[in-house]
Amino acid sequence: MSRIAGLLLLLNVLGWSAPVVAADDYARQLIAQARADNLADTRQWRALLHYRDNLLFPGVTGQADDSRFYLAAGGKTDPRAELDATIAAFFAPPIVETDMVQHPQCRFIARYQWLYEVLDFDAARLPPQPCERFRAWRAALNASALTLVFPSAYINNPSSMFGHTLLRVDAADQDQRTRLLGYAINYAVEPGGDNGGLFILKSLVGAYPGTFSLSPYYVKVKEYSDMENRDIWEYRLNFTQPEIDRLLMHAWELGPTRFDYYFFDENCAYHLLSLFEVARPSLQLTGRFRGWVIPVDTVRSLAEQEGILAEVVYRPANNTRLRERLTRLDAIERRAVDRLLEEESPDTVLQAVPAERQARLLEAAYALLRYEDGARSRGHADAARLSRRLLLARSRLPTGEDGDVAPAVPAPRPDQGHPTRRLAVSAGRDDGRDFQGLAFRPAYNDLLDPSGGYTEGAQINFLDVALRHEQGRGHLSVEKLTLVDIYSLAPRDGFFKPVSWKINTGFARTRLNDDERIAVYRTNGGAGLALGNWNRAVVYGFMEGTFDVGGELESNYALGIGPSAGLFFHPYPAWKLNLYARWQDYPLGDRHREHEINLEQSVSLNRRHALRLALSNGRERDVEYTTASVAWHWYF
Repeated sequence: MSRIAGLLLLLNVLGWSAPVVAADDYARQLIAQARADNLADTRQWRALLHYRDNLLFPGVTGQADDSRFYLAAGGKTDPRAELDATIAAFFAPPIVETDMVQHPQCRFIARYQWLYEVLDFDAARLPPQPCERFRAWRAALNASALTLVFPSAYINNPSSMFGHTLLRVDAADQDQRTRLLGYAINYAVEPGGDNGGLFILKSLVGAYPGTFSLSPYYVKVKEYSDMENRDIWEYRLNFTQPEIDRLLMHAWELGPTRFDYYFFDENCAYHLLSLFEVARPSLQLTGRFRGWVIPVDTVRSLAEQEGILAEVVYRPANNTRLRERLTRLDAIERRAVDRLLEEESPDTVLQAVPAERQARLLEAAYALLRYEDGARSRGHADAARLSRRLLLARSRLPTGEDGDVAPAVPAPRPDQGHPTRRLAVSAGRDDGRDFQGLAFRPAYNDLLDPSGGYTEGAQINFLDVALRHEQGRGHLSVEKLTLVDIYSLAPRDGFFKPVSWKINTGFARTRLNDDERIAVYRTNGGAGLALGNWNRAVVYGFMEGTFDVGGELESNYALGIGPSAGLFFHPYPAWKLNLYARWQDYPLGDRHREHEINLEQSVSLNRRHALRLALSNGRERDVEYTTASVAWHWYF
């Protein structure tokens, strides 16, 4: 039996019954032509099958982790065998399609369409199938444009702490006002109830399945903007209609396919780029990322492509719009809003308010009440009762001007902020001894990095490693290796009462005596409050705890607790200053006390370069020390 017949027989076993002999000659002819044209080596074929060059040895490996996606036995690593099997599969006889069963031409319609174009199939010898389910799906979308959507970082959800990307399909009959009625293509993971550190640990080893899905865009906006209070950026893209059709065909055939989700690389941002490479094979996007993929970097990589951006739209979250509405009230009006939410009679409160401002005041109070209801800071029954009272009072006033004023568009945009990788070269003096340092951080942003494009007050650093060479010591030592460092500094005001928090874990150094600094594994975290405004100054305080583990510590560990306080000052766009002090008492394990005061300043030269000055004075295990350093930071 020929190889082609064998492939067709295999399809019989898989459930696609086909006469083995009928199309053998023509299938053989097409496969020979595909081999002569080296189609298996083309960027289009490799994009369609999600092949990626192996890192350590020759060859490629397909990133789909679903046996149904590769038709050949070795198709995951053999592009030619997969191409042979795909062509053979197209000769399966017609079937009645259902939600569970499709003809190969329809199940892999993007592969079929491309091979049809390059091999010029003879319809008499290889009859095209109607693919009615796909045609109905495509007609319902009525797609004429594509928009890359970037919801900003949501630090309270590990799977979204770096932001997220999805793709909106814009219909031909929609305008900017009706885009919410479009559909969104989304790649996401279902953690099954896992969260926090457990989610990150399991996703590091691909323990979760990730799949593509299609859902109404307004549902995603409600999730991101309304429930999680994340600003959304929409990047409308310049793709031709044939490119849009090709991407949608591939999205269709990816529908049921499982990809193992990896937190750092094979995540939502990476797999979305693979769709663009199918649409336009000349785009080389996924190959730029090895080891880790940050959503904002993928947005930046696409935006940097010449002529790709048609329009950028900013969609502020409900929380952002509410804050803007409240900032436009004066002190008397803000107090009136408080009184309205304290359930004082609207008629009494509004007596002291000019008539032309009363409607705006009621609308602000109602918007704030809905926010409190959604955030569960107020009982739902009480919120419903008070909402009715405010709406009745508003209905008695003229229509007037809507007080919901759109916030200004932040500048720069996320794709225009500093790159997420950072290399730092430093020099300084530590308690009388000169040192030189080298540090690298693959991701992502800290409080002193250049402003713009990132959530203010959110610090997320992963795998931050620092090396040091000290005078009089011939070797290079690891000063720190921070696995994760998360800092959420959220100022409170009269209306919003967020809790600030921090957590970091990794290897650090602690002083045993004047000459010895030992390595310990340290976990530090805490919660606190912040007051102020990011445009000027933020004062903050934490109660935090520290847990050190190390073989040179008494009892091999030290457990401490104590307060910290600081001032974050931002006098000019390029200049940031952070002055803070902390005190820790270690009553368990290696018993001791320590305190320190630190001054850190950063001057941004541009979005890729910054200078940083650090001064520190403290006492640790009866050892007093003073450290000063200057560093150049390069973001790339």
